[in-house]
Amino acid sequence: MPRILLATQNLDKVKEIRSILGLNGWEIFSLRDFPQFPPIEEGGASLLENAQKKARMAHQWTGMLSLADDTGLEVDALNGAPGVYSSRFAGETATYQENIQKLLHLLEGVPEFLRTARFRCVVDITDGIQEAHVEGVCEGSILSECRGEGGFGYDPVFYVPEIGKTFAEMTLEEKNAISHRGKAFRKAVEIVKNWYPNRGVAQSG
Repeated sequence: MPRILLATQNLDKVKEIRSILGLNGWEIFSLRDFPQFPPIEEGGASLLENAQKKARMAHQWTGMLSLADDTGLEVDALNGAPGVYSSRFAGETATYQENIQKLLHLLEGVPEFLRTARFRCVVDITDGIQEAHVEGVCEGSILSECRGEGGFGYDPVFYVPEIGKTFAEMTLEEKNAISHRGKAFRKAVEIVKNWYPNRGVAQSG
């Protein structure tokens, strides 16, 4: 059975990406399956640079077709911050809640109509011979308080107007249908299908 590696240690991401991919006939791994894999420093100046670094290192270390993403929250009132620093906005070891608290503190007093934001996800795909990258974007706004119990990261404060919910209030299926990560990884699946047309890759769900 052909193998594919999700180049992340984040179990929340792994769960979400597995749900998006819908890859029948492939065995899907994450870096959690390789406990000796060295840490990857996300020091790139862009989401693409970080995604490429993770995908290339994962392939070099395992020899497997590797997919890696980097995702940033871009808040217009903060001139696009936290952006590439989203996962470590409140510090290198910050929790999801600490990042949210810093974000809400910086947006105190900012009116609702100026709290527009978007999630941007860049996915890099490489098998050591071929390499490509894709992007997905989801537009929304930042609430002044958390809503919902699901998701992870900034999901409790990221509100999607056309759905009328935060990411954290959506089911996984609802979120994946419209999210930045869902859009990007569905594009990534199409690339994998084109690279390996006889591997039995199903349509992504």
